[in-house]
Amino acid sequence: MNVLIVEDEEEAAKRLRRLLSNALPTAFIHGPVESIDEAVKWLNAHPTPDLIFLDIHLSDGLSFTIFEKVQSAAAVIFTTAYDQYALQAFKLNSIDYLLKPIEEEVLNTAIEKFRSRMLKSPAEQLGSEWHRVVSEDYKARYKTRFVTRIGDRIIAIETANVLFAFSEEKATYLCTAEGKNHLVDFSLEQLEAMLDPALFFRLNRKYLARYEAIDKMVSYSNSRMKIELHQCSDTDIVLSRERTRDFKEWLDK
Repeated sequence: MNVLIVEDEEEAAKRLRRLLSNALPTAFIHGPVESIDEAVKWLNAHPTPDLIFLDIHLSDGLSFTIFEKVQSAAAVIFTTAYDQYALQAFKLNSIDYLLKPIEEEVLNTAIEKFRSRMLKSPAEQLGSEWHRVVSEDYKARYKTRFVTRIGDRIIAIETANVLFAFSEEKATYLCTAEGKNHLVDFSLEQLEAMLDPALFFRLNRKYLARYEAIDKMVSYSNSRMKIELHQCSDTDIVLSRERTRDFKEWLDK
């Protein structure tokens, strides 16, 4: 039996490999591969594995896109840190959907489900249609609030009240309409997948902003653009030429 791990978090990958070694002592465990691009290359270069453990959020996007680039009939068990995405379609059409940190008992139950179906994977049952349905359903659901802490208090921030998100010294913050910055346990890449792309745009490596947060847009050198955000003291938010082009298309929708 061949098992592939697709996971970009080192500790999560180590934990999963350790649990799988106990649950499937005779299996060949491959990976982890850490990105969509690496997963596509691996699947194109190797025989189809019997089972893939697939993290939803990878460093270069949502892992659903792997199946848009490569044909695979492998069974899939998804892993994620976000319980709000436990879709019914997911539960019906994949082997299982596991929340991190993965517990041994939960993993063993998922493996038993796989054994009972013996390669009757979602890809075999529904083909490319399954990946399209799941991907569209997943993308249609975005976070409506974030939980954060102020001292000893835990508060919920409505997404509708978020002007922009930014990274600073390896931390990520949400800035609200009141001008308050709140620390959250997500990277900008993760937030980009959680927020409605019709409302929020990734300006550059540091900022992800709502349209209503933009106070001023100014043409800048080399076909770039400079942005000023409401409640933001940073006056040097510059979009690259490529981002400027994408930004203009986003504005014109």
